[in-house]
Amino acid sequence: MGRATTVAAYLEAAPPEGQAHLRRLHALLAAAAPEASAVIKWGSPFFVEPRFVFAYSAHKAHLSFSPGRAVLETFQAELAPYATTRHFLKVRYDQPLPEDLLRRMAARCVQAVHEREGDGFW
Repeated sequence: MGRATTVAAYLEAAPPEGQAHLRRLHALLAAAAPEASAVIKWGSPFFVEPRFVFAYSAHKAHLSFSPGRAVLETFQAELAPYATTRHFLKVRYDQPLPEDLLRRMAARCVQAVHEREGDGFW
């Protein structure tokens, strides 16, 4: 994928096998954070209001969702069927998108942003 400058261009340039997951994920995240703006930062879609809420990215065989380390730790038990790192949930394109889990994780991210003090981006 080249460097997209808009979220729409990013989604269009994503691997064909990931398009359905990525478009659904974007819609779920937009619904969870209606006050956030969807922008491209560091080459990936971010939701910001104006601080970081969450981000995602497309890869050859999976998508990555970045809700922040604390949220990943909170949902650790439910994330067992998926690959995770300290900062990302990875969902292969051949796996079902865990929509309910993603909604709850996204809601927790929005809540955390609203509870946070200070004006730092992260």
